Amino acid sequence: MEGRVADWIRPEIRALSAYHVQDASGLIKLDAMENPYTWPEDLRREWLERLHSLDVNRYPDPQARKLAQELRSAMQVPPRDMALLLGNGSDEIIQMLALAVSAPGRSILSVEPGFVMYRMIATWCGMDYVGVPLREDDFSLDMPALLQAIREHQPALVFLAFPNNPTGNLFAEADMLAVLEAAPCLVVVDEAYAPFAESSFMSRLGQHDNLLVMRTVSKLGLAGLRLGLLAGPSAWLEEIDKVRMPYNINVLTQATARFALKHHQALDEQTAAIRRDRQVLFEALQAMDGMVPYPSQANFILVRTPAGKAVPLFEALLKDGVLVKKLHGSHPLLEDCLRITVGRPEENARLLEITRRFVDHG
Repeated sequence: MEGRVADWIRPEIRALSAYHVQDASGLIKLDAMENPYTWPEDLRREWLERLHSLDVNRYPDPQARKLAQELRSAMQVPPRDMALLLGNGSDEIIQMLALAVSAPGRSILSVEPGFVMYRMIATWCGMDYVGVPLREDDFSLDMPALLQAIREHQPALVFLAFPNNPTGNLFAEADMLAVLEAAPCLVVVDEAYAPFAESSFMSRLGQHDNLLVMRTVSKLGLAGLRLGLLAGPSAWLEEIDKVRMPYNINVLTQATARFALKHHQALDEQTAAIRRDRQVLFEALQAMDGMVPYPSQANFILVRTPAGKAVPLFEALLKDGVLVKKLHGSHPLLEDCLRITVGRPEENARLLEITRRFVDHG
């Protein structure tokens, strides 16, 4: 068996580790950048009534046309010759992009630390991956290194998350524009955390013929739907659409997302609360001796602990029922770092209580 597996499974796939999600049963879950709020009860009842009328014996609209139109409005996609492509989460869109441009010797380029799926999907699709380190002091783009990597590797795709995950910062717009000018290929601006940020490249679509913008509804409180979108010139998206799996957005997702968008005020109120609580959490962490939280435009905060304390603090939080993301050991620039999702006020208070006790006595 092992010999046959080794004969047929590509070596680069066998060298990978499967994407790991830690069990969060019974824990305060502050590890996955989810919206911590459920829908109000009246909305839940109305939603269930809507689902009651769905017929699941038929395939969904293959283009999800009504949903796409409503997303176009909600995400403020420019109307001028801009198309929309939907995916089963942003991950599927990243995979579609890679499949559409993959060829022997081609590469995907991004920055590190960054979203792990860029590297993983490059490997799945038989492409090389080029990761350019961010600046150590503030996680900004190292422009000389980045522009040199683009010239040297001539990538087929460049991914830049805006804000970046896991660092939470927005890169300087002037630097982003310089990348768009320098790249010979598509530049995909991944705006997964746009609801929590103060800037976007969506309005710039059409100004650069190699710019695409990717969004998701996950951070709005709809992570369970697995729905992402790609916006950009029709000439690009018509080609990328050819590698999309048929019927990739199921009827339950289409109906639920359309319902949620009609009640966007409730989601907007939750987003506003998360942004306010993010500042409270940041200031509380900043006040603790030795803790260095980094300014965030996302719904999480990257925090650097005193040397050697990230793993013990992670374990102390876990022991007392709070799960955060341990980043220590994942990249040299994330030494002694944890990533904390902004939760509900009582969840944040519990995290701060445990952390403060650890800092004072750990």
